[in-house]
Amino acid sequence: MVGSGVFKKIAPMSAELGSGGLILLAWFVAGLITLFAAATNAEVAGLIAEPGGQYVYFKKMYGNAFAFLYGWACFSVIQSASIASITYVFSESVNSVITLPRLSPELENFSIFGIFYPLQSFGVKVLTILTIIFLTTVNYFGVIFGGSVSNIFTVLKLAGIFLIIILIFALSNGSINNVEPILENKDFHYESPLGVIGAFYAAMLAAFWAYDGWNNIGYLGGEVKNPKRNIPIALYSGVIIVIIIYLLINFAFLYVMPVNDMINVYNQRDTIAAIEVLRPFLHYGGVIFISILIMVSTFATTNGTVLASSRLYFAMARDKLFFESAGNCHKKFQTPHTSLIIQGFWASLLVLSGSFDQLTDMLMFASFIFYGMGAFGVFVLRKKMKDTNRPYRVFGYPYIPALAILFFISIFIITIIQNPRDSGIGLTLILIGIPFYLIWKIRGEKKNIVQHTDKR
Repeated sequence: MVGSGVFKKIAPMSAELGSGGLILLAWFVAGLITLFAAATNAEVAGLIAEPGGQYVYFKKMYGNAFAFLYGWACFSVIQSASIASITYVFSESVNSVITLPRLSPELENFSIFGIFYPLQSFGVKVLTILTIIFLTTVNYFGVIFGGSVSNIFTVLKLAGIFLIIILIFALSNGSINNVEPILENKDFHYESPLGVIGAFYAAMLAAFWAYDGWNNIGYLGGEVKNPKRNIPIALYSGVIIVIIIYLLINFAFLYVMPVNDMINVYNQRDTIAAIEVLRPFLHYGGVIFISILIMVSTFATTNGTVLASSRLYFAMARDKLFFESAGNCHKKFQTPHTSLIIQGFWASLLVLSGSFDQLTDMLMFASFIFYGMGAFGVFVLRKKMKDTNRPYRVFGYPYIPALAILFFISIFIITIIQNPRDSGIGLTLILIGIPFYLIWKIRGEKKNIVQHTDKR
């Protein structure tokens, strides 16, 4: 979960809200809703512990068609764009230390349909693609190797975050007054057509990106020891710890840098808020330190996403609902190697398609559809599998799942109003999956008929 968002998203949130208090409230509310969703998901994870995570859950809840649509959404938008955007921030942090090459303004302004600018920040994008290729190769050689990389880098990034918090309060000349105003800023112009409410939802969209990844553990259901016990524990403890970390470090950022300065950071291209926060009092050494920390954090998170997501497409291919070769398992390394390659190729194309914020807004919009349906699925499974033993039951049932569903519906609608372009792109990429489903379904049925005939 802790990847790029915690270092970067406070700047666009500042531009939306103009209030330190509302920024912290947006982090808390987004974390609380994520906890509700994780608590709901934990019941399902304890009930169904199979490779493929949410894809398998949706098959039990709603059938193959909806499960495919989720898997296709992960491939086309959610997980692939997540890999692209997290790695993008890794490259931006490198760029803050070693200036990466750029093309001429004429080439950078080249666009496709006036929406995609593939040549903007060209050096950053090239490094991003190379990093995706490297991490795909790492995970090609085995889950133990890939998992060990994640564990080492997770410890390093969390230690680094707590060191930042200590340094800020020990060495900076910050002020708690920078967090003000606590509520709505009367002097701030809210761009949202829905005023401060719309701005608050837009800020939470940014915060949700930083919390995203909480459900990735489910994809590894077949490779986790005692998954019916350990996956629910991981979901709960992981989300609670991350909420605390995010509130602490964002309060520390605001303690040093007022909201108006955060907005100036947002208006600069390829900058990272956390770096600009430390620059004034830690100078070049601080820039190097935070840049390395962001590299470690984003590298680890990208590796974990590459590792987990590829198992989803592997499960779909085994159901004959994805590219057939994605179901191949490497004879020596026992990894879904073809699935990893397909995922890496598409994520690299998405890197060229847009900026960091465009990618994250697009994937979060798509995620809300399935987060809401996942929460509703608890009600479905309580009826469909009512006699099945449940190692864990969601607390506060039915109110907690219902609250999560209502929130995801509201943010889905408001995101369409606030950001119709990126919402439209995300929805289009999801719907493109429908003809693929029909093709693969018909092809699978034909193969089954042929196999049945041959047996006879």
